[in-house]
Amino acid sequence: VRFTTTATYNNRRSEQLLAAMPIVLGTGPGAGVQARTISISPNSIYNPFGQTVSRIQRRAVETGGRSFNQNVDTFGFVGALEGNFEFADRYFSWDVGYSYGRNDQNDTTNGLFNILALRNALGPSFIDSTGVARCGTAGNVLDGCVPLNLLGGVGSITPEMLAYSTFVAHDEYQYTMKQWFANLSGEIVELPGGMLAFAAGLEHRSESGYDSPDALINSGNTTGNARTATAGSYKLDEAYLELSAPLLRDVFLARELELSLATRYSDYDTFGDTLNSKFGFKWKPIEDLLVRGSWAEGFRAPSISELYSGVADSFASISDPCSTTFGGRYNVLTAEQRARCTAQGVPAGGYDQGNSQIRISVGGNPNLLPETSTSKTLGLVWSPSFISGFDVSLDWWNITIENGIITRSGQFILDSCIEEGNPLACSLYTRSSTGAIDNLLSSGLNSAEIEAEGYDLTLNYRLPDTRFGSFSFSWDNTYYSSYEEDRNGDNLVGEYFDGSNNWRIRSNLLARWEQGDWGATYAARYYSRQEETCPFYYND
Repeated sequence: VRFTTTATYNNRRSEQLLAAMPIVLGTGPGAGVQARTISISPNSIYNPFGQTVSRIQRRAVETGGRSFNQNVDTFGFVGALEGNFEFADRYFSWDVGYSYGRNDQNDTTNGLFNILALRNALGPSFIDSTGVARCGTAGNVLDGCVPLNLLGGVGSITPEMLAYSTFVAHDEYQYTMKQWFANLSGEIVELPGGMLAFAAGLEHRSESGYDSPDALINSGNTTGNARTATAGSYKLDEAYLELSAPLLRDVFLARELELSLATRYSDYDTFGDTLNSKFGFKWKPIEDLLVRGSWAEGFRAPSISELYSGVADSFASISDPCSTTFGGRYNVLTAEQRARCTAQGVPAGGYDQGNSQIRISVGGNPNLLPETSTSKTLGLVWSPSFISGFDVSLDWWNITIENGIITRSGQFILDSCIEEGNPLACSLYTRSSTGAIDNLLSSGLNSAEIEAEGYDLTLNYRLPDTRFGSFSFSWDNTYYSSYEEDRNGDNLVGEYFDGSNNWRIRSNLLARWEQGDWGATYAARYYSRQEETCPFYYND
């Protein structure tokens, strides 16, 4: 009996810099929910117009930009007892152990503005008897508040103004995985082609995670991207059995014939139970040729991130089909498509989008269901005895996925609703009274019925050794023949579709030279062309 263990710890500290925070308040396009309630008071000392300023867009370059800092700790531990024994003249191996992993992340963001402070700083203000600018009125001073000048040029926002109106955001994330496992493997009986071997095991796993944003970010009281706090977990018990059965060996038309069977039972406390199996075979009719194939069921439960990530703001560049600006296509829509815009509250003739960046919501979806799949493969491996060191393999594969989890972009959602009348897409967003996008949810949905098919071709050749050294070559290729996401017959191969690559051909060539203690490698990669539909259509 042996005890084995592996323990790891990793710490990452990183920082990214971004342009200064754009302050978008009042009715300005792109304003957050809380920011829409703010305007510059006509009684602000920095308002020269004497009336309410309700649309405000200004990039606060005086902050020096935004800084995003991460401090991430990753822990990992695996401990197991393992051993072997003989029983009834058979040899068996076993192991029992525990696995633990945790990821702790603390983020710090500088350069964001506090909506609550902005509301005070842009409200009524006055100059007191000592010449100091104060928030509020002479009879109702807001202590500690510093009036903010958003209407001045660069430099009009002073360090004192920034100290009051900005804040430092502190966000925290955690993911934890715990797993107990026990495995047993060995040989059972002798078959004509060899020993019938098996592997079996039991597993218990739990996963949990949480997303805890800064209190101001969670409440939406920030000019940055709002995000809600969330947490979740699930547990499952699993059992599996695998068999390897060598049926024939060294007989006519069967130099080797082997079958493999496997099945796994999974019981989730959230998704219920499922049984998934696999069948495979290897057959060598002659020494130089191998035929192989498999059929397998698949099951993938949504990850903790897909389920429980907090819903957050994102400002994507989007062209609303119902708009007449920023690539809006209202003027070229059909009557049926314009009717969909009108039904959603868009004024006749379309509307001015006002900003190419539209606020949308992204994050997890706790209502997601597991994906299920079926995969099939069939292939040949030829190793001709008359060409030493050479072999070539060709495999066909087909994969179908039901309830596929796909996160659609905001652009895809709008186009699918207005141009195609997709009711699911239309249900993911609402519009304001002006017709502008008010809320749009871009999260994972069980909306895809995927079928993919293709071929893998690999050639390997190691030349005989020469006095100049040894040379070897490997050429690996994938040909993507078909990819459909909704069973409507649209083959997306060769298209860059909604953020996904679908290259028809991918090829890698590797050449290697070795002599003594020296070696050199040459690698080349080829991806075939793709076509991408331009997301912005400009009217003539």
